[in-house]
Amino acid sequence: MPFRSAQWYSGDDRNSYIHRAWMRRGAPADAFERPQIAIANTASDLTPCNAHLDEVARSVRDGVWAAGGVPLNLPVVSLGETNVRPTAMLWRNLAAMAAEEMFRANPIDGLVLLGGCDKTIPSLLMAAASVDLPALVVPGGPMLTGHFQGIPLGCGTDVWRLSEEVRAGTLGRADFLDSESSMIRSRGHCNTMGTASTMACMAEALGMTLPGTAGTPAPDSRLLEHAHAGGRLAVDLVLRDLRPSAILTRAAFLNAIVTLAAIGGSTNAVVHLLAVAGRAGAELSLDDFDRTGSGVPLLVDLQPAGRHLMDDLFRAGGLPAVLHQIADLLDPGAVTVTGRPLTEHVAHAPTWDGGVIRPRADPLLPDAGIAVLRGNLAPGGAVIKPAAASPELLRHHGRAIVFDSVEDLHARLDTVDADESSVLVLRGCGPKGYPGMPEVGNLPLPAKLLARGVRDMVRISDARMSGTAYGTVVLHVAPEAAAGGPLARVRTGDPIVLDVPGRTLRVDVPDAELAARPPVTAGFARPARGWEKLYVDHVLQADRGCDLDFLTGSSGSAVPRESH
Repeated sequence: MPFRSAQWYSGDDRNSYIHRAWMRRGAPADAFERPQIAIANTASDLTPCNAHLDEVARSVRDGVWAAGGVPLNLPVVSLGETNVRPTAMLWRNLAAMAAEEMFRANPIDGLVLLGGCDKTIPSLLMAAASVDLPALVVPGGPMLTGHFQGIPLGCGTDVWRLSEEVRAGTLGRADFLDSESSMIRSRGHCNTMGTASTMACMAEALGMTLPGTAGTPAPDSRLLEHAHAGGRLAVDLVLRDLRPSAILTRAAFLNAIVTLAAIGGSTNAVVHLLAVAGRAGAELSLDDFDRTGSGVPLLVDLQPAGRHLMDDLFRAGGLPAVLHQIADLLDPGAVTVTGRPLTEHVAHAPTWDGGVIRPRADPLLPDAGIAVLRGNLAPGGAVIKPAAASPELLRHHGRAIVFDSVEDLHARLDTVDADESSVLVLRGCGPKGYPGMPEVGNLPLPAKLLARGVRDMVRISDARMSGTAYGTVVLHVAPEAAAGGPLARVRTGDPIVLDVPGRTLRVDVPDAELAARPPVTAGFARPARGWEKLYVDHVLQADRGCDLDFLTGSSGSAVPRESH
């Protein structure tokens, strides 16, 4: 089978001479007759969770050489969740578009995708689905558990918890700051079941990793072993011409939804899986998350829904052990990058600690799927993670307290007339409104309520929240306020009715009255140029994955016209 890269390197004309000569640089004489494997590397000092990926790339490189391929390091756009402003989500689509175009433009036959921090794995999967070259993911892995005053710290989750205790007056600011150097103990991404860990598990559930790789701690030598094996497998994928289009099927996405519920994964997986499915051409809708995830038990006792952390999950048997217990809920027709079904790989996976991976007969929760809510407040849908919510608040009626922006929230939060039954509503934080849909949906609580011992309230927004966060938080309200959604017409004092078991979210105001109100538009983004303008003009709503309207679908791997 002629390799795609042969369209650059084979022949004796001027153009093939140029392509070979500039790439030779000490390569073996037969280098241009081997599979060319790009290592799409999101390592960056400004993406601290991915800073170790250069080391991982070296192991991938060794594996590619060992299998007879030629490894090629390809730095791609890297997005660090903790530092990038206004939000890394603003550039997920740009990172995916840039990666796709570089994959197509270069003499590449296959791909190894190195990601870790929240948006890096989704953007790489989106790009790989659109270009459809043989590809697999090697996740960068979570950090080890940090400890403070003898107590394990979950990065992200305990940031939210400890900062609220400071505001409540139960934790001194000096102790809070002392915990900072204890929380991030090692290389790697968040050690809770936040978005980074969730998306690594989603990549494995989709069949896009070597089974058993997701969740391997970043400092663990076995990650380098997996990386070496991934490099070898990438060459094999090219030889077998096994492409993402054969793996990223509807069955694979439904398997991912089942997995999302069983691990108590991040709500951010909803927008990312919808976006990847949109690139792959797989039929997937917001309602599939509720239909398929409903009734799936939560088996992983891990923060933020439980107690433990990611290296505990790895020690207890990892994702294969979780999937073994729910194998009957998985579609056996969905294959992985090995060419074999996911169900085959987990058929004999043992659990070594039943306190971390609970037995199916004794789950943490019997029904842990993401709930999709609809009603006159969210005609396009909204989501909530019941596993992270307070059970007593899943049915709730309360008076809205509305904030028009994040700045408005911070300015007025501690002065509003709120009690524990109030519903905090934040708007202007969706894909168009912010822009980029930031992780601000887990609104802090008013200080006077924290001082009284209140630690959760119903909160509603068109934003996202960190996968490490928790609480009775309704997210991804669609259409968002900036797209003309009803959220723009809600006023402080309006009665809000939340019924998660009934899957409804509504404002108890007559529809005619709500429609007649002028929308509040203060604070919405109105960029004049650049990526932000392109994004705001073309971004889809959360119920469609927040991709750009002209990026859905695939352009394939056809070789572009000659450059000389």
